[in-house]
Amino acid sequence: MSPRIPDPFYIHIHAARSRGFQFLTYYYLLKYSFIVPLSLYISSAIFVTPTLMAMETQTLNRGQYVYLAKIAEQAERYEEMVSFTEKLVVGSSSVEELTVEERNLLSVAYKNVIGSLRAAWRIVSSIEQKEESRKNEEHISLVKTYRSKVESELSQICAGILKLLDNHLIPSASASESKVFYLKMKGDYHRYLAEFKANDERKVAAEDTMLAYKAAQDVAVTDLAPTHPIRLGLALNFSVFYYEILNSSDKACTMAKQAFEEAIAELDTLGEESYKDSTLIMQLLRDNLTLWTSDAQDQLDEA
Repeated sequence: MSPRIPDPFYIHIHAARSRGFQFLTYYYLLKYSFIVPLSLYISSAIFVTPTLMAMETQTLNRGQYVYLAKIAEQAERYEEMVSFTEKLVVGSSSVEELTVEERNLLSVAYKNVIGSLRAAWRIVSSIEQKEESRKNEEHISLVKTYRSKVESELSQICAGILKLLDNHLIPSASASESKVFYLKMKGDYHRYLAEFKANDERKVAAEDTMLAYKAAQDVAVTDLAPTHPIRLGLALNFSVFYYEILNSSDKACTMAKQAFEEAIAELDTLGEESYKDSTLIMQLLRDNLTLWTSDAQDQLDEA
């Protein structure tokens, strides 16, 4: 029997090397509600694909899109998972919120697609730097073209989810938890754009990230407990934005430290349901604080 993957909160985990600010990959904790045997996946890939293609021409109900999104997740066909969850959002009533399960499926779908592209961009950019150091003009030209292709795909994915957020998800969100979730998500995808954009485009992406995170923070501080996983996840990502994109290590440390200390003060009020999720993010905040303060000290020592 295949082992069941645990149920974590969907968060962005930041890790980095202690020197040179060479950041490691981003990890995303995914929630699996069932396990599909490999044999079933293989047979589905061979025989079910024409049926899935036919589904593109018909409208299904919400439950059917949720079910197909789960299958696509188990089969690791994340582009199709994006398609199913996108249709779920567009087909829903403009005043009807997604359920927690539905919004998590949407988040997982886009996180996996964007995650692989971001990883590809970092690898290609690293190769480009090596070729530039070798002054291999032919290879430099080729790798720049390839990097541009990856960046185009990144831009397309970000534009897709940002359109859904602005046109459907944020306007229909009435619960504070949903508002923070979607505004944080908006900030995340603008931040992903800021990672590879240059000049004015990078500035605009950074400004849009700041606006979304601040809007999410305003709601979170007012309506969500300091120990709430979504509020903690927002603080984690917002502090990473300050550190990576704005190069403001002091602000990043201050924000992470405040979020951690406020959560610690109310730790005894945590319910069993969110205890694991909240304490995990608190650990990540503390890990980042340790890393960032260590990097700052290393810079002082080298000065």
